[in-house]
Amino acid sequence: MIIIYLTSSLIAILSTSAIPAESSTQLDDLTLIQLEQRLACIDSDLEQLARYSLRSGIGPVGYRSKTYDDSTNTEWIQIELGEEIPIDQIVLVPTVWRDTEKGFMDDGFPLEFNIAAGNHADPNGTVIARFGARDRLLPRIAPLVVPCTGTTASWIRIEATALSTRAWDGKYILQLDEILVFNGQENMALNQPVQASSPDDPAGFPRRIQYLVDGFVPYLIDSYQGDQSIAYVSPVGVGDHPTFTIDLETVQPLSRIHLHAVDLSDTVPISTPVGFGVPLRLRIEGATQPDFSDAIRLIDYQRDSIYDTGPIIMRRFPEAACRYVRLIALEPYVHNMANVHGSQIGFAEIEIFAQNRNVALGKAVHSDFKSFKLGRSIAALTDGCNLYGRILPIRTWMDELAQRHDLEAERPVVAAELNRRYARQTIQMKYLGGLAVLLALGTIIIVLVDRIIKQRAIHETREHIAADLHDELGANLHAIGLLSDLALNAKDNPEKLTKHLQRLRALTERTGAAARYCTNTMEAEGLCENLLEDMQRTSSRILADLEHAITFEGEERLQHIKPRRRVDLFLFYKECLTNVLRHSNATQVTTRLEALQELITLTVADNGQGLGENNGNGVPASLKRRARLLGAQVSAGSSASGGACITLKLKL
Repeated sequence: MIIIYLTSSLIAILSTSAIPAESSTQLDDLTLIQLEQRLACIDSDLEQLARYSLRSGIGPVGYRSKTYDDSTNTEWIQIELGEEIPIDQIVLVPTVWRDTEKGFMDDGFPLEFNIAAGNHADPNGTVIARFGARDRLLPRIAPLVVPCTGTTASWIRIEATALSTRAWDGKYILQLDEILVFNGQENMALNQPVQASSPDDPAGFPRRIQYLVDGFVPYLIDSYQGDQSIAYVSPVGVGDHPTFTIDLETVQPLSRIHLHAVDLSDTVPISTPVGFGVPLRLRIEGATQPDFSDAIRLIDYQRDSIYDTGPIIMRRFPEAACRYVRLIALEPYVHNMANVHGSQIGFAEIEIFAQNRNVALGKAVHSDFKSFKLGRSIAALTDGCNLYGRILPIRTWMDELAQRHDLEAERPVVAAELNRRYARQTIQMKYLGGLAVLLALGTIIIVLVDRIIKQRAIHETREHIAADLHDELGANLHAIGLLSDLALNAKDNPEKLTKHLQRLRALTERTGAAARYCTNTMEAEGLCENLLEDMQRTSSRILADLEHAITFEGEERLQHIKPRRRVDLFLFYKECLTNVLRHSNATQVTTRLEALQELITLTVADNGQGLGENNGNGVPASLKRRARLLGAQVSAGSSASGGACITLKLKL
């Protein structure tokens, strides 16, 4: 199973040092607010993490294998850890190349490789991590951090099965700058024996197998936190054996020391030789007595070439209980610039570790020479800071650089997704704006149409009332006039006069009822519920003295007509009968109502004098108006008996 360094904040969003193929799917699952929060979280984390400050000057660059013409070759590196010990993290630091177009990039980092761990009884070991092209580790200048919690081993091996090219000639090769194997905060690979499948370069070259575990990496600790501190450098001429003494205040089980060289990266190119102030030979002693009467030698450091020094000189030694630590420059650095010549010593920081804790932090440092130098305080040797801020533990430093790589690889992907969402949101807002305009226009149109419909309805209602009043009351008013004339003529005959007046009274009451009926037609309930009965009853009343025949066909379909149309159809028929009674002088009337599936046909014919004298062989105006209100077609012609024939056709 592939094991890659993860930060807790990245687990939920993206994994591995490069952006995997499935990350786009994970981003699709996030809301816009979550993406904005993720981008803000990335920016906040980047502000807190160590930065890539690359070394300058001359120094070792790790190890490289022999070259190949293709990638399908195997190279391996094995580090002996001595005894079998628990390890929980392995760090691979790439060799860094300055490309003229792309800037700094990895050089010769393997495309596919396994990491195995084992002991001397198990020469094959167990693969604890496996990486391939799908993990997309490259490009990178950051270290690759591989967790391996729960692993116990006396050796670890990196086996590359697919190589990448080196920049300057395109040859396939395996290159690494440093390999660190951590147990807690302790780098168990520091200065341990190393073997490789390719032969080693001879002494004096910058690439040797032992440089993989010398503790020198291509970065400077730039934590971007804490106060800056100017490295301590002594005056020139401090004697043949300048000495620093540190009182740890209590006896401590010491096992490691880190000597931070004077910071040189203040200008480009640097103005000071590499190893400035660092003795060529240095002895470190420990004691429990202040006079070092019980001194024991902890370590000897000797610089045989320019590749034996770097930003941090790290050395482990067998654990020793000491309170006092003394650094003796057996062969001090010699200053020889600007006509000034003499011995000199300087460091940015001295860290002394007991159980993975820097017990020298904040402790007093004494020298056996006059240490005054303008702007350089000897207290800077144990203040825990360098030129760039707080000095980080090596493991924390590697972790933060790996986290920075992950976040910087993730950030443009999240930003691109956010921009895509913003663009889509802008388009949607334009669509919504257009839709809002259309809705507003639609609302205005609906309001206008509604007003037009209401005005039309009012107009039609008025027409209906006028037609109803004309059709229903016309005959009654005409009859009232006739009865009034008869009453005048019978004024000398009280009996006839009383009879005419009674008839006149009854007719006026019916006329009043008819007026109320006409004005309430729209709200009337139960009106013309049985159209056929109403037609028969009305024809019997109006045509009481005439011979009348009425026939129906398709009676059941008439019940499906809307009530308003039934009323209009009934009033049209009533107006036809009234016209026959008033104008035709007919003695016979025939009515036929035929209701088919999609058409109703009403025919009223008489044997009277026809329409010639009356209306120019045309449809009477009252019938035209009633037909228009009904939405039907009306026509007039001659009947078989020579009278008039009115035909109404109403589509359902």
